[in-house]
Amino acid sequence: MHRNKNNDKKELETELEGKLAKKAIRGNADAYGELIRRNQEYLYKMAYIYTENQQDALDVVGTAILKGYQHIRSLKNPQWFRTWITRILIRCAQDANKKIVYFNSIDEVEIPERYEGISLEETWDLRNAIELLPEKYRNVIILKYFSGMSVQEIAYVLEIPAGSVKAYLSRAREELKKYLKEDYMYAESV
Repeated sequence: MHRNKNNDKKELETELEGKLAKKAIRGNADAYGELIRRNQEYLYKMAYIYTENQQDALDVVGTAILKGYQHIRSLKNPQWFRTWITRILIRCAQDANKKIVYFNSIDEVEIPERYEGISLEETWDLRNAIELLPEKYRNVIILKYFSGMSVQEIAYVLEIPAGSVKAYLSRAREELKKYLKEDYMYAESV
């Protein structure tokens, strides 16, 4: 029952964001502002993952918000606003030639609720293992497990086929298992 309430709440939020996005597409600046307000924490966290610096993250978010506003009419599916603005944000981070470094600040990147029971050491091991992944695998892991995006949303953000997203996720999980198992085995033998 708890799961249904969360799903219902998420559906209502998505529906409301879709309505706001439709208004923003028609030129309503207040609706766009409300969409940004609703997503500002998420946008900052995503930018921080890509920049690892508070000021750079804020700059990337500001640029993404401006570009989003300038191109809001290109949004084809209003329910995908968050996915669409994420795509813009990632491009802004890349365009700014920011060095992409993941998970160096435990305070800035939150572990999703379902992983909150793991120890601090396990969290660091996971973050270090993710850093070892090739960029294409890191991106899909972050978007899937830390942003909660679907395969279709990830495909849209990264502009790759959904099949590639699935393959990257599978390969990334296999790599993570190897890294984490090796780390565990190393710790056992010490």
